Amino acid sequence: MALGYKDLLARADAAVTSLTGDEAAALLNDPSYVFVDIRDPRELDREGVITGAHHAPRGMLEFWIDPESPYHKPYFAEDKTFVFYCASGWRSLLATEVAQQMGLKCASLRGGFSDWKKNGYPVSERG
Repeated sequence: MALGYKDLLARADAAVTSLTGDEAAALLNDPSYVFVDIRDPRELDREGVITGAHHAPRGMLEFWIDPESPYHKPYFAEDKTFVFYCASGWRSLLATEVAQQMGLKCASLRGGFSDWKKNGYPVSERG
């Protein structure tokens, strides 16, 4: 195997900005930031979401970002900074790297939703 998941994570970590829970929480009500949950819908139903976050399943992310895709979501065309998160921060780290390569301003939430929830930051039920 040329590259394993640890190699991919290390490469992404070196290429993107990651935010701590405190840093991200300070941006939660800033309209220039959009939080994007890339977890599987079952995870959202089971665990909840960061209050106010959009959901973009990891498997559809590139298609939702690209304005030429029939699946494009207009909020990705806004001049905002996107904060991607998943359960532990691994999938969102890779997603952030791809989104950055596609031209978005973005960051990854270090420690993911698990750390966010454990530290008492705002969580809502999926709705």
